[in-house]
Amino acid sequence: MTQLVFIHGPGAGGCADSYVNQLSHYPGSLAPHLPGHLDGTPCRSVERYTDWLRGWLHAQGLNRDLVLSGFTLGACIALQYALDYPEEVQGLALMTIAMRPKQRRPQDLQFRLDAAENDETYAQWLGVMDGVMHFIEPDLRAKLLARHRQVGPLAQHSDLVVIDRFDVRDRIHTLQTPLLLIQGVDDPLATGDYEAEIHRAVPGSKLIRMKDAGHFPMVEKPAAVNAAIDQFLATLG
Repeated sequence: MTQLVFIHGPGAGGCADSYVNQLSHYPGSLAPHLPGHLDGTPCRSVERYTDWLRGWLHAQGLNRDLVLSGFTLGACIALQYALDYPEEVQGLALMTIAMRPKQRRPQDLQFRLDAAENDETYAQWLGVMDGVMHFIEPDLRAKLLARHRQVGPLAQHSDLVVIDRFDVRDRIHTLQTPLLLIQGVDDPLATGDYEAEIHRAVPGSKLIRMKDAGHFPMVEKPAAVNAAIDQFLATLG
């Protein structure tokens, strides 16, 4: 039986709350909190996060027919998992992902470090986080902003560094798992057409570009994302 697993990203995506619409749409689906996101210490690499997720799933007897869906950090983890353990993964539905280090201004990382040390910069950081979630409905947006406060800028900094070290260009051609890519075309944080690069590198993959969606398609366009995943699941048999 197919087991859907949703894997979050940094900051407001740093907890299962970012998948509230998917968890209600898919009874029995899972969305674990990764280490360092409310509790514990963040991992230092996508590989370490992948090992943690695999151990978490195996402890529950879940080691086959997995459909992994993630965004940003979570998407990297899902892709790494499928490349390392293709026999366990039935499908991938990934959002806001690159297969190589993203282009990012050095000051973007320093901004998170400064926010952890300075109250004024912390307030600016929260304002930026609130701004990039402008497509999300107000009540959920407020909840995710509260998660930003709980997870904090240091954990987000750590995860951005991990994302920027992720590079599977030399392996992407070996991907055996059916792949759905979802891209929010109005992402204010986008620095490249990274999903298209993966789509071109993986024959048979499907790329959906969503308008009026940005960095967080699963909470910005939940009905459209769920419909896309529904259609994808139907192709897996």
